[in-house]
Amino acid sequence: MGRYRALLAYDGTDFCGYQRQAAGRSVQGEVEAALGRISHQPAVTVLAAGRTDSGVHASGQVIAFDLDWVHGAERLCAAINAHLALDVAVQKVEVAGADFHPRFAAKLRRYEYQIYNAAVRLPRTARSHWNAWPELDVKLMGAGANALLGEHDFATFGTAPEGGGSTVRTVTRAAWSSDGAVLLFEIAADGFLYRMVRSIVGSLCQVGWGAWPVGEIERRLAACDRKLSGSAAPAHGLSLVAVEY
Repeated sequence: MGRYRALLAYDGTDFCGYQRQAAGRSVQGEVEAALGRISHQPAVTVLAAGRTDSGVHASGQVIAFDLDWVHGAERLCAAINAHLALDVAVQKVEVAGADFHPRFAAKLRRYEYQIYNAAVRLPRTARSHWNAWPELDVKLMGAGANALLGEHDFATFGTAPEGGGSTVRTVTRAAWSSDGAVLLFEIAADGFLYRMVRSIVGSLCQVGWGAWPVGEIERRLAACDRKLSGSAAPAHGLSLVAVEY
C-alpha cells in the first residue's frame, strides 16, 4: 500500500461540489469510484487540498490517496482517467510520503475568478465566466483589492470551514487584469473561508459599478460583519488554479 499525490482538473458545472454527498454527483465520489475499479479495493478515500463548492472549477486541485498499485505512477494516471468522465481528469500522479495530506501541508492556495463584462453573453464562456453588466471599472476594482493584502480577519467575506474556527487569513496577491471584455481576478492566500473569494468579487464589483467608493472595501473588511459583504458572485466564474507546498 502506497500513498500517491495527484493533480486534478475538473469542470464543476455538473457536480454538486468536490466533497462526496449523500445525494448528487461529486468530484470526490467520481475519483473514488474510478480508483475502486482499477484496484478492486472495497473503499478508497481521496483527500483534497480544498472542498470546492457546486459549480466551481479546478485546474490545480491536489488530492492524495492510498492504493495497492505496482505499475508505476504514469500508468496509474492513465488507468484512473480511463474510468473518469470527460469533465474530470487527473493531470499527473506521483508517489508521496505516507504522512502527506494535501490540505494540512498546503502553504498557499491560488484562485482565479473570470468575468465576461459585456451586455450580450458569449456562449463559449457561459460555463467558466460570469457574464456581468453594466461595464466595470477595473482600475477602481484593483484599488479596492489592495485593502485585502496582508493578514486580516476576513469574517465580513466568509465563514470558517469548521464551526468556531479562525477567520484570520493572509492574502499575498489580489489583483485584477483585463483583456477586452474578459476580466480576471487573481487571489492567493494561506487559506480561504467558505465563499470568501466569491463574496470579495461581488463586493469589488460594487466598487467597479460605482455603487461603493474604493475605501468601502477597507471599511467593511475591518467591520468583520458578514452582513456587510456584497452579494456573492456566481460559482461558475471561480477556479482553484494552484496549491503550493
